[in-house]
Amino acid sequence: MKKQFRNLAIVAFVFVLGSFKALAQAKIAHVDVSELMAKMPAMLDAQKQLEKLSGTYDAEYKTMVEEYQGKIKKYDQEAATVTDAVNETRTKEVQDMQKRIVDYRDNAQKELQQKEADIVKPIMEKVKASIQKVGKAKGYQYILNSEGLLLTDGPNITADVKKDLGF
Repeated sequence: MKKQFRNLAIVAFVFVLGSFKALAQAKIAHVDVSELMAKMPAMLDAQKQLEKLSGTYDAEYKTMVEEYQGKIKKYDQEAATVTDAVNETRTKEVQDMQKRIVDYRDNAQKELQQKEADIVKPIMEKVKASIQKVGKAKGYQYILNSEGLLLTDGPNITADVKKDLGF
């Protein structure tokens, strides 16, 4: 029984030692994906497109809100001089306008998020492909994103990826 335990301990020790040796031989680097995305020309163009689209949605939303506020003000001023039936119709109209405004805002946000995802996805895929290309060319088995790492003392390939991407 003692001999089996000793043999098991030796096997475990050799396994752990082999794991450390393999890990020590692995080449690891890091890259700052946020910096790449923020400075990439295609991403800057995408941000301009999104800002323009957002501005269009904001302008339309503002127009709808101003129209809504104008009707409320007008209806409040005339409420005492019109019949109850007219006031009920106006209340229903204001409620419908309010719902349309909320629906427009929600749909605009969804469309803007979808447009952002559609624009950013191919850019991110290009960055990922470049990271893989540079990593393989330099012989790295692992490339970590610098964001969230507590210590980034190893090789930083951000500049190499920027060069590969052409900026």
